[in-house]
Amino acid sequence: MTNQLLRTPLFESYKKYGGKTIDFGGWELPVQFSSIKAEHEAVRTKAGLFDVSHMGEVLVSGSGALEYLQMLVTNDVSKLAIGQAQYTVMCNEQGGTIDDFLIYKLAEDRYLLIVNASNIDKDVAWMEQQKTEDVVIDNQSTDYALLALQGPEAQTVLQKLTDQALEEIKFFRFKEHVQVSGEDVLISRTGYTGENGFEIYGAPQAIQALWPKILQAGEAEGVVPAGLGARDTLRFEAGLPLYGQELSADISPLEAGLGFVVKLNKEVDFIGKDALKMQKEHGLLRKLVGLEMIDKGIPRTGYKVFSDGLEIGQVTTGTQSPTLKKNIGFALLAIDYTELGTEVEVEVRAKRLKAKVVETPFYKRS
Repeated sequence: MTNQLLRTPLFESYKKYGGKTIDFGGWELPVQFSSIKAEHEAVRTKAGLFDVSHMGEVLVSGSGALEYLQMLVTNDVSKLAIGQAQYTVMCNEQGGTIDDFLIYKLAEDRYLLIVNASNIDKDVAWMEQQKTEDVVIDNQSTDYALLALQGPEAQTVLQKLTDQALEEIKFFRFKEHVQVSGEDVLISRTGYTGENGFEIYGAPQAIQALWPKILQAGEAEGVVPAGLGARDTLRFEAGLPLYGQELSADISPLEAGLGFVVKLNKEVDFIGKDALKMQKEHGLLRKLVGLEMIDKGIPRTGYKVFSDGLEIGQVTTGTQSPTLKKNIGFALLAIDYTELGTEVEVEVRAKRLKAKVVETPFYKRS
């Protein structure tokens, strides 16, 4: 069946670096090159280079683009300046999450949305359904490939390949038409690892050319190619949600702890606003918390959580944290069990093991 999986423009170069591929939401992507732990460690202490070309890019333009986006998403898009990025959520009428994504403001009436790979078709269909006459929606996902260079050495390494002063690109800011080793790209100071770093967008052939050049430029700094495995442990330690686990059509951004991107006071009535307002006013019935195992065992996605024999929720993501050397998880729990320090039990292979509710994010860059 592998011949039906989608591949990024960098697929052919994975083998050269020892990439082991898996099926990730219909894409054949590298889970690791050396080992998940080694790649995770490299990003936390040096830098790692990820191929994230499977992500979707949707251009929203036209005279009504701002009003349209204000109605479509939970955050306040009017606050964006040209050259600035914003994290937001797109909800259904019930307040459930259709997707979470970044919006880049390219010009007064041009916005680039970076959506999750497995949601591209669904997102575009939903956007088209809500479209107004003065808006053009253009799915440009195949026109782009995308690299993420993440870690404390990311800026030092990338600076070797460009005359653009990278310190001028602040957090959640970006610059278009930057020349990196002769390739024309958009550079954004964003990422999904909890570390400082950049995301580099360009035409597929430009990104194909940059992948080996960045790895070569970063050899002295210890830059390594990194796969989905490390991307997942890194984002999880940093408290960043993964669509399909911490967020879904029946999990609201408020339940997932993303209240900071839900602007209930913006004047525009965005889709899902009434449902989210009700949730806020009446109080949440459940919410996402961090768990740390007390007993020996790893909380895995889907494991049930109990208190006094009563099922109170389930684990959405869990692993042994490479940085903290602890067994930790995210769990969506009934609200009465979400206070810090609350002891619960996670059902690990038919055994109920003790865990406690802890603060998130588990890891913060110093």
